[in-house]
Amino acid sequence: MAKLYPLLFFSSAISVIFSATTADIKGNAWLSPFANQVVQNVTGLVTAKGTTGFWIAGEKSKDVRVSNGLMVYSSAKAVLGAVNVGDYISLSGTVTEYRQSAYPDYLHLTELEYPTNIVVLSSNNTVTPVVLGKDRSPPTQQFSALDKGPDGFLSVPNNSSRINTVNAALQPDKYGLDFWQSLEGQLVTIPKPTAVAFTNSRGQFWAVGDWRKTGVNSRGGITLNFGPDGIPDGNPEAIFIGSPLDKTKNPQTAVGVGLTDITGVVTYQYGYYYVLPLTAPQIISTPSANIPATTLTSSTRDLCTVTFGDYNVENMAPTGAHLPAVAAHIANYLKTPDIMFIQEIQDNSGEKDDGVVDANVTLTNLVNSIASLSNVTYKYASINPIDGQDGGVQGGNIRVAYLYRPEKLELVGGSPAGGSLDKTVVEGSLFNPKLNFNPGRIDPTNAAWNSSRKPLVAHWAVGPLKLPLFTVNVHLASKGGSTSTNGDARPPVNSPIQARTNQVSTIATFMKSLLLKNPLASIVVAGDFNEFVQTRSVYKPFTCALLSDIDDAAGIPALERYSYVFDQNSEQLDHAFISPALRLRKVEFEHIHVNSWAPNLNSQVSDHDPSVGRIRVC
Repeated sequence: MAKLYPLLFFSSAISVIFSATTADIKGNAWLSPFANQVVQNVTGLVTAKGTTGFWIAGEKSKDVRVSNGLMVYSSAKAVLGAVNVGDYISLSGTVTEYRQSAYPDYLHLTELEYPTNIVVLSSNNTVTPVVLGKDRSPPTQQFSALDKGPDGFLSVPNNSSRINTVNAALQPDKYGLDFWQSLEGQLVTIPKPTAVAFTNSRGQFWAVGDWRKTGVNSRGGITLNFGPDGIPDGNPEAIFIGSPLDKTKNPQTAVGVGLTDITGVVTYQYGYYYVLPLTAPQIISTPSANIPATTLTSSTRDLCTVTFGDYNVENMAPTGAHLPAVAAHIANYLKTPDIMFIQEIQDNSGEKDDGVVDANVTLTNLVNSIASLSNVTYKYASINPIDGQDGGVQGGNIRVAYLYRPEKLELVGGSPAGGSLDKTVVEGSLFNPKLNFNPGRIDPTNAAWNSSRKPLVAHWAVGPLKLPLFTVNVHLASKGGSTSTNGDARPPVNSPIQARTNQVSTIATFMKSLLLKNPLASIVVAGDFNEFVQTRSVYKPFTCALLSDIDDAAGIPALERYSYVFDQNSEQLDHAFISPALRLRKVEFEHIHVNSWAPNLNSQVSDHDPSVGRIRVC
């Protein structure tokens, strides 16, 4: 016999729809055509339950744009106790498009709220999920039709339109967000899932399943890269795996970890599409724990060869717990290159906001720690910032710095070190350029560098022949304030894109002045750019300055170019660019994945990977 449950809540609305299917409610666009209306006699099979509601599946639509799944939102015990998975029910409620008011960049989630008149028509029915990769497969390159521009979802200007404002009909066969929206509320199975990121502090991780994927790297992650049409591929085929509905705990994943099949419901929360598993998956395979050290610095050296390393050491304080581990990476994996480009060195008081700006203790402790693990004692070069003016964690006064091996190279004399706000310019004669400050900062009072680290330029004499080398150590403005790839704003907000563009432009202008003095100058510009090379609009000034990406020059495979794992992507924020003279000679480069290949998030020493290069300066 059918069980009838009493009215639990009544909500006034614009109108009452006396009969509607779940497919009618969802519609073929982003927002429900029945939003803010009361619907009655909605029928569906209960496919899953959580602590804040349950999900039903109505009759399947022949239109792939239309989901037949729907979340029924309620935390009332009487409601949750009224149904079980496998019940075929009838109910009434109010259709809502939910979005947290504090997060206007989130998409809406269609829900049936204030459920009433719940009738169980039958029980113990079979619940059959949609098998992804078999019944439906996600697109692999573009997120949204609104990501217009030559750089796709990375195009400028950002936030040119809004998905929910346009409310276009879905195109799930072409666009990733449309695909996941067309499945919102449905029960799906992800066969043979592979984690492509670490489990975060909430117990959530990104994964791909047994379907067509692009950008798959040798570790099993997916790399942000260019698609075959030259448009950036952001890998929308990946999906966030949320907290299991039965309160079990997801395992601690890492890039390339294989898992048992995941069955769960598709939903939208925290700015992303998710699958909420019915129960936690189990790990069934893990990639090798072996991380190869570089071979570039251990080979036979000659008078013309210089090796360099680059490493964002993530808020290194003088007594930071990870300082010895960073030193071990430099000694054991990077094999103590001739010169290190270091970013995020904090001042001597760490994050204590006390007016201290000097970092000599921090740098000395790092140098000593490296020396204790190797036969190398570096010297260091850095310029203190003005207190509180260079961004980063409050009180930390992070800055860039060089570590260099004095037996291999030295700063060219004749010019004093620059101060915090001293502008470095190129002087000297044709084919013999000099810096007025060495080391010095590039255009530090330019508004482009407000609340951001200033680049450090240096002029070196290499080896007994005193061969000239110029370097620029950079740490551009961070991406704070950006919106998610799964958000309402299209293209997503990439903050502060204009600042990074202007910063690259100031560096490029300086490079032009240097190459004007000596077109054959050996130059390396390296560090944390906080931007992908796929955002081509940012790097156009470097093209004009004739600088080349060392990954290209060294022939690094496109899918192995990454130094950071964020959301679904293995991506590259850390880059090295070289002058034309260096590109004409033999160039070698390696990404050392000591952090992106860590076994779990807590095992990372820094959130960035280091890299090592080898160049010839004669």
